[in-house]
Amino acid sequence: MRAAMMALVQDDAARHSPFMQDNQTPPAPEMSPAMSPDKPEKSPRSAAPIRLRLRLHFGDLLMLGPGKADLLEGIRDTGSIAAAGRGMSMSYKRAWSLVEEMNAAFRAPLVHSSRGGAHGGGASLTEMGELVLTHYRQLEEITLQAGQDEIAALEALLAP
Repeated sequence: MRAAMMALVQDDAARHSPFMQDNQTPPAPEMSPAMSPDKPEKSPRSAAPIRLRLRLHFGDLLMLGPGKADLLEGIRDTGSIAAAGRGMSMSYKRAWSLVEEMNAAFRAPLVHSSRGGAHGGGASLTEMGELVLTHYRQLEEITLQAGQDEIAALEALLAP
């Protein structure tokens, strides 16, 4: 499915290119070894990875972006909303507020939490949380790969 979605994005981008004639077939995308889906593209100017920050706005209902995705990953990795927030230099109150916002926006909660006490509390991603995080990260990857030509063109315009 991921490959089909990538092909659809690339085909659509090629069709809307001002350089394509109506009767031309878009060229197949070429991937350098540095464009591996497992690694961010490295900039030859600074050797730092090029990052793409993707934000999705679902009307007034929800904005899903890199911060919330990072928070979900932190909760998954630490088992704690507080620890995930601390890892992002975020207060517990802010982290909890974002979790409540995401839990309310989707059909099912993304994060399950249990109160502290003698055995301590904790948090984990639900199946829905894992699914949302996976789709978001795949969309980031697809967007980065589909935009490689435009990213390279913008990078070429940077001052030396």
